[in-house]
Amino acid sequence: MFAQNELNHEIYFDTDKYEVPEIEQNRLFLFIQKLDSLQVEKISIYGFCDDVGSVDYNLNLSQQRADVIKELFSSRKIDESLISNVDGKGEILLTIVNTKEANIIRGLNRRVEIIVLLKPSKSKEIEENQNEEKNLNNDLKVGDKIVLKNILFKIGYSTILDESKQVLDSLAEILVEKENIYFSIQGHVCCTKNTRDAVDAETKKQNLSLARAKYIYNFLAKKGVSKKRMKYVGMRRKFPLGGDPKFDRRVEIVVTYISNRKID
Repeated sequence: MFAQNELNHEIYFDTDKYEVPEIEQNRLFLFIQKLDSLQVEKISIYGFCDDVGSVDYNLNLSQQRADVIKELFSSRKIDESLISNVDGKGEILLTIVNTKEANIIRGLNRRVEIIVLLKPSKSKEIEENQNEEKNLNNDLKVGDKIVLKNILFKIGYSTILDESKQVLDSLAEILVEKENIYFSIQGHVCCTKNTRDAVDAETKKQNLSLARAKYIYNFLAKKGVSKKRMKYVGMRRKFPLGGDPKFDRRVEIVVTYISNRKID
């Protein structure tokens, strides 16, 4: 159940239409809701038509169908950087059933196909979590930076996914013990213009990097890490890592001071 896998979903359209029927839209939103609890690698959206109409007409219509599904994903706060393909394929009759009724066959091919690729196996994540803990257990010095790779936030929100809570619990235990280390919690975001911050979908404020850093701060404080040792700051999109945008949706811990005495 933890292996890399794909999820598929299909949306069906009326003849010559690219508007999504209400029932199909509701089915799509239920599908998108399920993605909140999963670790999505990328999303591909492919539009199709039946064999009625010219090749150019069908190609354009299939692209319109793919585009409208992408817009619905965006309306539900799905990060557009996850959507790697939005392609109209024209009239490709991929769905063939055992019937001579042309209307049935055509109806099944007036659709958009959504393919969601999930992230790699949990075993790899566990290994990365152990590496993060190993880094924190090593001798640290001022300026050292720990990137919390497996602290996964809900897309567009400052709250973490359920599977990330165990990671934070482990990190909190280590930081409670290392009571002489002071650090800054830095939040980063991706996919904004220039160095702007992203919008927090819950509060509608343009301070998502700060909100995510504060979330980690509050979490660690509740677990017993002294607030005197911590501060939090939103770095907006000042320091993109390059490459896949998903790596810019991150939180980092930077060691700012190491004391020789315990905190009262």
